Amino acid sequence: MTAKWLDLSGKVAVVTGGSMGLGEKMVDNLAANGAKVISLDVAKTDAHKDKDNIENMQCDVSKKSSIEKVVKEIEDKYGKIDVLVNNAGVSRPRMLVDYYGEKPEYELSEEDFDFMTSVNQKGVVFCSQAVARVMVKQKSGVIINMSSEAGLEGSKGQSCYSGNKAAVAVYTKAWAKELGQFNIRVVAVAPGINERTPMNNDEAFRALAYTRGMDPNNVSDDYKAVIPMGRPGKIEEIADLISYLASEHASYISGTTINITGAKTTR
Repeated sequence: MTAKWLDLSGKVAVVTGGSMGLGEKMVDNLAANGAKVISLDVAKTDAHKDKDNIENMQCDVSKKSSIEKVVKEIEDKYGKIDVLVNNAGVSRPRMLVDYYGEKPEYELSEEDFDFMTSVNQKGVVFCSQAVARVMVKQKSGVIINMSSEAGLEGSKGQSCYSGNKAAVAVYTKAWAKELGQFNIRVVAVAPGINERTPMNNDEAFRALAYTRGMDPNNVSDDYKAVIPMGRPGKIEEIADLISYLASEHASYISGTTINITGAKTTR
């Protein structure tokens, strides 16, 4: 009998921001491949409530105390953590300076900066720290960080978000060098333009259009003009990559950022 190609049976995986959008697909995909998955989210949720090998837990990744509390609960209950996916992320399209002079609310404020950085950067650091303590003891594990094409290339109207995601890519390299001696891999994934998700809602779409001097009612969806493969990515395709990286098939992949952009970003 041919073995299932991706078999994550026996692995305990934690996904932050797992209740909706890309995170929800990751949770489902990891679970479908046999992992026991703990989906973390800032709010209580009924997502995945009917799945036997998925558990929802509440966690605010912008608070170190909340992270440490839930990681201890997971370790106490399951005895280990094999995979951490730092997926929780937020975005507010903002200009450094509103040179159009029409919408000052779309100029980067201190509150915008703190909101994005506390989740996109601080959350990744302290989730990784808490889980890495567990992984160091067990001498194994995989940490998968969600970066972004914006973090590799920069993105007009998204400088703060781009900076957060660039930091995530560099944390990945540094932690891989620190933790490799404990058989812990650290990898980042950088998606490009994808299907619409809750993070890319109508308000975010309007804000991004303004920061780029575009009419939100007349934005082209001619993906062939910007994406060599001619279409946006599917979130299931990203979730497939996450499951692969969590598996033993990726056992020598560490300290790198893998872009998944349909060749829009090629470095």
